[in-house]
Amino acid sequence: MSAESKSQRAYRFIRERIDDGRYVPGYRLVLAQIAGELDVSVVPVREAIRRLEAEGLVTFERNVGAQVALIKETEYLHTMQTLALVEGFATSLTAPYVTAEQLARARAINDEMRRTLDEFEPHRFTELNLEFHSVLFEGCPNPHVLDLVHRGWNRMRVLRDSSFSFVPGRARASVEEHERIVDLIERGADALEIELAARQHRTATLDAVLAYQADHKPAGAPAPEAVTT
Repeated sequence: MSAESKSQRAYRFIRERIDDGRYVPGYRLVLAQIAGELDVSVVPVREAIRRLEAEGLVTFERNVGAQVALIKETEYLHTMQTLALVEGFATSLTAPYVTAEQLARARAINDEMRRTLDEFEPHRFTELNLEFHSVLFEGCPNPHVLDLVHRGWNRMRVLRDSSFSFVPGRARASVEEHERIVDLIERGADALEIELAARQHRTATLDAVLAYQADHKPAGAPAPEAVTT
């Protein structure tokens, strides 16, 4: 196997773990450890790290080493705002086509989310959250809108493993909002009412995260942008 192919393998190995949240922002990338997992020398791992650094996914600091890049809060803000719009619209477009079986599936997932609240694990809750929403938007008849939703979720995976890590108290309200969205779809509510409910559900999480950031922001740092719906 050539050095180049080892470098590509190391790149894919690290990139997959960044994308799926196993390597969260700030996670330290120890070259020797990764090389050992891949059974290669540190040279191809170092090359992979440099490539990821060029892509903005990894940073390198003196006396710290390589680590997964910390998220830019404005990028998180803009991604969540966009996802709120496109996912809300996708959910309203999908609503007329959601079957009774799919509604039952959404409720079952939401019930599982509710059961996780007592022994809360943010990553698992976020996985279930995507499963829940996927039931309600994957049938979207507009493939372009659906593609935008997928891009938003994929971008969120890179930016943050789980918003609920920062605001675990938001999880319980989120479960209740899920129930309301399912109820609206089940009774054939107006498309705009469904869209706004889904959109406000997303921005409520964003607002909670922004409030947390404001409370924990170092003195002198600028305040986060306000969110309006």
